[in-house]
Amino acid sequence: MSGKFRYCPYCTGPIVEEVRFNAVRPVCSACGFVQFHDPKVAVIALVEHCSRVLLIQRAVDPAKGKWSLPGGYMDAGEMPQGALMRELQEEVGLSVKIGELIEIFPMVNYDEERIGIVLAFEGEPSGSPDIPFVADDAQDAGWFLPDEIPSELAFESTETLLDSWKSSSPVWSGDGRQEPDVGNISHIEQDYK
Repeated sequence: MSGKFRYCPYCTGPIVEEVRFNAVRPVCSACGFVQFHDPKVAVIALVEHCSRVLLIQRAVDPAKGKWSLPGGYMDAGEMPQGALMRELQEEVGLSVKIGELIEIFPMVNYDEERIGIVLAFEGEPSGSPDIPFVADDAQDAGWFLPDEIPSELAFESTETLLDSWKSSSPVWSGDGRQEPDVGNISHIEQDYK
C-alpha cells in the first residue's frame, strides 16, 4: 500500500498529483486538499540494570521472532519519553525512568525507503526489574549480559546500540567476559523484594 489517498477524505473528489509547496504531492482536484506524508516516529530504550540490558523477542512483523530493544510508535499528542514509558508498560509491565537521548536512526521500509525516524533513549527500571508479563508486540523478554545477547537481532538500531553498550560495559573486556560484582547485584535485587 502506497499510503496515498485515491479520493479526498473531505469531499470525495479524485486525487491528482500536482506540484505544491515545492514538491509533487497528492491534491484533491475538487477542493484543493493537499496530502502531506508525515514521517513515522518510533522510540526505543536501552534499559540497563545490573550490567544487563533488557531485550524483547518480537511477536509481530517486521522481524517476528527476532530480538530487539523495547519500544514502538509514538501516538499523536505524545512526547517521546511518555510514549516509551507506555510501550514498556504494554510490552513487559515495567516502570522505567527514561534518561538521555542516545541517538536518532532512520526508519526504513521493506524497499529501503526512509519513512521516519527512531529515537533511542537510555533507561533504567524505576521499580522492580522483574518482568511481570510479556504482551502486545512481544512474545518473550529478558535481561542479558553482554556475552548472552541473542544472535538473531531485529533491527540495525538494536545492533548498533548493543555493540556500543557492550564496548562500554564494565563486565565486558573485549577479550572476554568479566564476572559482574555479584554482591552489588544481590544488594539491588534485595532492595526490590
